[in-house]
Amino acid sequence: MIYREAGQFRTSYAADQALFPIRQDRLVVWAIVLVAFLVVPFVASEYMLRAILIPFLILAIGAIGLNLLVGYCGQISLGSAAFMAVGAYASFNIALHFPWLNLIVVFVLGGLCAAAAGLLFGLPSLRIKGYYLAVATLAAQFFFDWMFIRIPWFTGYAPSGSVSAPTLQLFGLRLDHPAGSYLFCLALLCVIALAAKNIVRGRIGRMWMAIRDMDIAAEIIGISPLRAKLSAFAVSSFVIGVSGALWAFVHLGSWEPLAFSIDRSFELLFMVVIGGLGSIAGAFLGAAFITMLPIFLNQLPNALGIPLSTAMISHLEQMIFGALIVFFLIVEPRGLARLWAILREKLRLWPFPH
Repeated sequence: MIYREAGQFRTSYAADQALFPIRQDRLVVWAIVLVAFLVVPFVASEYMLRAILIPFLILAIGAIGLNLLVGYCGQISLGSAAFMAVGAYASFNIALHFPWLNLIVVFVLGGLCAAAAGLLFGLPSLRIKGYYLAVATLAAQFFFDWMFIRIPWFTGYAPSGSVSAPTLQLFGLRLDHPAGSYLFCLALLCVIALAAKNIVRGRIGRMWMAIRDMDIAAEIIGISPLRAKLSAFAVSSFVIGVSGALWAFVHLGSWEPLAFSIDRSFELLFMVVIGGLGSIAGAFLGAAFITMLPIFLNQLPNALGIPLSTAMISHLEQMIFGALIVFFLIVEPRGLARLWAILREKLRLWPFPH
């Protein structure tokens, strides 16, 4: 990060609007991507892939989807886990009834079903906002929990209510081994993150941010609140639905409705708040933090020689989550992404004072 941008001139609008206009930034991002694709699958252990990296990738997708709605459009949602469940059960039924469909097509169709659910429960945003909208989206959580438990068609009439994902195959290749699942999730994450970054940099993203900052002024200058809010709910729910399908098919393998409880909704919201509202990079940082913190808390007492029960560690985890959310809301509302940006600027000016 200790480099200077001096001498890197941009002579066209395309160069000025590039995703990474600084050459060093492009090199660092390409290096990270190449290492993630070409090195990590071969050197990481099965535990590392299954317990840490795959959940991180899937939750990062869900955090990106929620950040599009909460961070960029300013619409509070507490029904993220419900849209994950819609994506998971829709993908399950599509794969069950149309087994010849490509896996990516199955996940896209499951995401579209989640987008339709998001549109339905996003309609109240045209009349209410703030805490009232949060309560309205919370209704989606209870409604879909009830529907997937009480209507046996969604679970393939399984007596226990638990369903199992079909064999993961893509273009004839089996993806049920850790490295294959990791690469599949990583490829989808790269595509979704790139698409989300370009959306928020374009006309739709500017429309969302105008509604977020001052909806009345945005409507005066010609932005339709109906189009802006419902498009944000649809795109966000689509991405969250894809993450739900990945969580069910790739990470869990078999699941029941409790796998998408309200705790999952709060977990995604914590990722967005801690990582940074209105930042794609913040979704990665928040997902990494939420994924690594429980593992760190489980390992730390043993490393220090302090015997703690599993229940005590779980309680400490919840207390630390709450304390960190309060800390970020007070000290740095824009989360880890803002702290990372400040650190980068200080490193660029080092050793000169800021």
